[in-house]
Amino acid sequence: MGGAYPGSVPLVVYSLWRLALLAVVFVVVWAAGADPLLAGVVAVVVAALVSYLLLRRQRDASAAWIAQRVASRTKHQTAFSRAVAEDEAAEDEAAS
Repeated sequence: MGGAYPGSVPLVVYSLWRLALLAVVFVVVWAAGADPLLAGVVAVVVAALVSYLLLRRQRDASAAWIAQRVASRTKHQTAFSRAVAEDEAAEDEAAS
């Protein structure tokens, strides 16, 4: 059974890697004896920095995938807008 998207979705893969990194850092800091709130704040900051350094390939793939989706939607939206404009013109002509 085929999914809505062929292949993997880079944005999901990138998000899962970042979430896993956040969880690992949180557990390490919390296990080191930090308060859970402090561990959460430290985990967010450290995970953001580490993901920026280590997940470049996934981030670039996600950005390219998003750009491709936006371009695809823009192309279809232009065709739809033209059809709507023609329909509006026909309605205006019929009303006159």
